Amino acid sequence: MTKSDKNTFRIQFHNNNRIYELYAHEVSQSQMAGFIEIGKIIFGEQSKLLIDPAEEKLKTEFANVKHTYIPHHSIIRIDEVVQSGKNRILDSEGSTVTSFPGSTIAPHN
Repeated sequence: MTKSDKNTFRIQFHNNNRIYELYAHEVSQSQMAGFIEIGKIIFGEQSKLLIDPAEEKLKTEFANVKHTYIPHHSIIRIDEVVQSGKNRILDSEGSTVTSFPGSTIAPHN
């Protein structure tokens, strides 16, 4: 994986029982063990008349984020693509993607 504005990557990962799909120009192995570093997240143009609420939610969530660090076990896949698409959040229910078995801590009631 490389860091370059010429490359565009689609990153899919699990977060809070949902699947996030982000497009970014920078993806690399983090210096923090067990994490993938994602930088320069690509968002749609500000001048669009039609606003996508899902992408706006992601813009708000990642506002002022220079780099984000995703744990290896949360990554579903990383693809280098020709052009970026819409960032989105998918419900993991009904998805054909299965979580990698791992240790999860359930909250006690």
